[in-house]
Amino acid sequence: MAFGDFQNEIYFNGLRGVVPALPVSFTDLEERARAAMPPSVWSYVAGGAGDERTQRANVTAFDHWGLIPRMFVGAAQRELSIDLFGMTLPAPVFMAPIGVIGLCAQDGHGDLATARAAARTGIPMVASTLMVDPLEDVAAEFGDTPGFFQLYTPTDRDLAASLVERAERAGYKGIVVTLDTWVTGWRPRDLSTGNFPQLRGHCLANYFTDPVFRASLAQSPEQDPQSAILKWIQVFGNPLTWEDLPWLRSLTKLPLIVKGICHPDDVRRARDGGVDGIYCSNHGGRQANGGIPALDMLPDVVAAAEGLPVLFDSGIRSGADIIKALALGATAVGIGRPYAYGLNLGGTDGIVHVLRSLLAEADLIMAVDGYPTLKDLTPQSLRPVS
Repeated sequence: MAFGDFQNEIYFNGLRGVVPALPVSFTDLEERARAAMPPSVWSYVAGGAGDERTQRANVTAFDHWGLIPRMFVGAAQRELSIDLFGMTLPAPVFMAPIGVIGLCAQDGHGDLATARAAARTGIPMVASTLMVDPLEDVAAEFGDTPGFFQLYTPTDRDLAASLVERAERAGYKGIVVTLDTWVTGWRPRDLSTGNFPQLRGHCLANYFTDPVFRASLAQSPEQDPQSAILKWIQVFGNPLTWEDLPWLRSLTKLPLIVKGICHPDDVRRARDGGVDGIYCSNHGGRQANGGIPALDMLPDVVAAAEGLPVLFDSGIRSGADIIKALALGATAVGIGRPYAYGLNLGGTDGIVHVLRSLLAEADLIMAVDGYPTLKDLTPQSLRPVS
């Protein structure tokens, strides 16, 4: 079944008087989620750095490009599957890591719900280090869908190695090292409420269950949670340098993807250092304000990658956004806030609904505009829009 057939399912259900339980547009989805989420969770998920100009620019950057329709193509069937690190995926999208996705679910176990959505859709989850449930429990829900583990590299190298080793044993298929969050950015929404979830002990299950972390404590996290939180504060952020890359590479034989790379010189140096993939992202505008939209940096990143897979996120809100990022060279496109909102409103079903909606729109754009395969989507397919 083509992804676009989801609209037929909706229309035929409409004949029986059944309309979608959740919105099919991001604007409506966001509005519903804002009303449903606890204010502290909403501000953390929806907010960005500074006055959020970079966050908004990530979104509006897509408006500066338009797809050129091509006719007499006969795009009755579209092929959206991709090969990524030797694995065949049904679509060029994935669920980007969200450190508080566990808290977005109404039952407080959003990591598990997201993994179940991955199993149902075949769309991979990049699971954050910051989980409500241990990484092993999350991986157990993936089914046949590959999952990736995102590493916030701690200052304790033994702890970093332990987390990566656990991810390998649990069956994750790649390690995504986030480079732009060794210290948190200036986020006024969270600052104004004095809310930082991890300082309250949330989303620290991977640390509290880790043997290396637990061995560093005088008492277990269950006996003395405040001391465990204090220890987490001490080890969380590692301001990595290029000298650390050989050590990171030595931690695993799994594909190593570095996240937050946006400058072509950094791409080339990372490629020469043995990474397997580049992840172009500015953290959705959450960490640093005053920057360049991630989409604007994507073409140069792709060129410098010289054939390495390039993952991309930041600002994706629609199927049209996915198409444009693919045309600019992304190998796979990460979905962030949309699936977090779907999770809050409908659990696993909500995430599945959001993913199917985004993929249906992308598939139908390819059908209508005459792009039957992903290879047909190139930078020449786009024109600047004033």
